[in-house]
Amino acid sequence: MPITTGTAEVQRSPDDPDAVTLLVNGVPSSHLDLSDPERLDFEYMQQMAAVLDHLPADGGLRAVHLGAAGCALARWVHARSAGSRQIAVDLDPELVRLVREWFDLPRSPALRLRAGEARAELATLPNGGADAVVRDVFAGDRTPEHLTTEEFVRDVARALRPGGVYLANCADRPPLGLARAEAATAGAVFAHVGVVAEPSVLRGRRYGNVVVIGTDDPDLLADSALARDLRSLPVPARLLTADELAAFVGRTPPLRDAAPETGPDPEVDE
Repeated sequence: MPITTGTAEVQRSPDDPDAVTLLVNGVPSSHLDLSDPERLDFEYMQQMAAVLDHLPADGGLRAVHLGAAGCALARWVHARSAGSRQIAVDLDPELVRLVREWFDLPRSPALRLRAGEARAELATLPNGGADAVVRDVFAGDRTPEHLTTEEFVRDVARALRPGGVYLANCADRPPLGLARAEAATAGAVFAHVGVVAEPSVLRGRRYGNVVVIGTDDPDLLADSALARDLRSLPVPARLLTADELAAFVGRTPPLRDAAPETGPDPEVDE
């Protein structure tokens, strides 16, 4: 189907009639089990879900998803945590309309869908209102640069409640320069930072997804149960924090917004 930014396609799995993959401009963007919202097939989403499972959820989670696509993780939160209130943002208004039509998504106010640019929509959110902000925005196989910077992450932190968590999906290839920079950037804003990925990805052996985690909660990433849950996923993942994270980041500096361009000094008549 044509959408504002290109094309959207839904592919059914030939051996699983309830499973579909949403492709945006030919790139797999969401996998959904239409009969089981708690099933997540993308490994980085399983890793994010493991972190979200360790947040206090009395009365549900207040989650913001920047990069909605088919809303797979939002469906998971809704099924997992009764009473959750979520916002999902996607740049493409036609895609937002179609996923509402195609998939059995929670209705507003449980899940509100917004069409808009992720950073602009983030700026409209109130201070301290979110338990989690998830960034999963891509143009092709890269996250737009303005959604990776310290200034952006500071606005994420503003929107989070005390103890809330920032989860960013970073797709990178060896030697993981972007993932290291994103971890350094999160560390410039949050007191506690971790990265999660399959061990082979962290060792720089192949292209893959790295989940960057930022929080001001000293207990979340230090919880041995979280590390154990990540190791117990269908594809085991490793959590790096503290000294291991420092070794991973090395001397990589944080990412910053580009300085505004300035023209030549105006001529002054004497």
